[in-house]
Amino acid sequence: MSEAYLHVALRTPRGRARPDGGLASETPHGLVAHLVDAMEARGVEPRGRAERMTLGCVGQVGAQGGHIALVSKLKAELPDSVAVHTLNNFCASGLSAVGAAAAAVASGQAQWALGGGVEMLSKVAFMADKADYYTAADMPPARRYIQVALAADMLAEKEGITRAELDAVAMTSQARAAAAEGTPELLASRIAVAGLDREEAVRPMTLERLQALPPAFPALAEGYRDILGDRVIDHRHSVAHAPPMTDGAGLALVGPREGATARIVAHVEVGGDPWDSLTAGFTAMDRALAKAGFALADMDRIEFMEAFAVTHAKFLRDRAPDPDKVNVSGGHVAKGHPMGATGAILLSTLIDALTASGGTLGLVVATGAQGVGVATIVERI
Repeated sequence: MSEAYLHVALRTPRGRARPDGGLASETPHGLVAHLVDAMEARGVEPRGRAERMTLGCVGQVGAQGGHIALVSKLKAELPDSVAVHTLNNFCASGLSAVGAAAAAVASGQAQWALGGGVEMLSKVAFMADKADYYTAADMPPARRYIQVALAADMLAEKEGITRAELDAVAMTSQARAAAAEGTPELLASRIAVAGLDREEAVRPMTLERLQALPPAFPALAEGYRDILGDRVIDHRHSVAHAPPMTDGAGLALVGPREGATARIVAHVEVGGDPWDSLTAGFTAMDRALAKAGFALADMDRIEFMEAFAVTHAKFLRDRAPDPDKVNVSGGHVAKGHPMGATGAILLSTLIDALTASGGTLGLVVATGAQGVGVATIVERI
């Protein structure tokens, strides 16, 4: 089996998921087409090279239904011969899609492949697919669906992550995201779309204001009382500790070594305990590092998905990475979470951070509800 190399990874800005949001006038397939156009403008020519495209998307109904990867192929005017796949791996979908593209190249199924994701929560709301699983009562309680915000509060309580730790994550994320808007090298892979050239969800935050915010999700627990029984949860996440809902897309072109910007060293996907639903990313990270023969300290830059502040707080506490190497341009708590696109967006953010620092090794970790975890290690060339 040969290797797979990253030639370019681009992302849109993230627009607020509301009718007047910065990307709300766009379409999901239109966002992907903008990224293909931007790749062409940068000289990597996906239209003349790509044989496959895999896109992650969570809400595959309405504007994102009808096989969104196929619709995006048509909108982007990719050749009819390009094979397409749409996948849903919850919040890790975009990184899973890049992994699928890399696997196709490494196995010889394609010489060139596109992978990424798209989500427009302004058009397709969270849980808009109305899956039976969300309310199904035919499974044991520990196997039933539980909303990720509630799972985050349960994890913070179980792990002893304090409100002060959550506040620290939010403050750092906001400050770094704001600073990154004035640091062009950290934005090299971001394109402007529909006049939006910034992360629209980033908002000024003071510690006093943050500390005054009440827990945001106590009412969710009542909706899951048949699962939780008499359990009382110490709710700790406010709205400022949760990633804002946003629109966005990310796309990467994977191919042979010549002309590449980075080598994909390892890609690992795992499942985990659905009730510890934001912890599988840790397992994926550990396995990716072991597979590549590296330690966490070997990574020059890390993008660790802020799937609620608890995950990042747990990462900092339990693994003690150099904080100056982690989420250097802010994270999802500040910039937002277009679910199916998130992993691909983080990958392009990582490449920018590595390039800006002159670093070589980088790690992306994505985690999602119900025990989803994905991690990818890249080596900048």
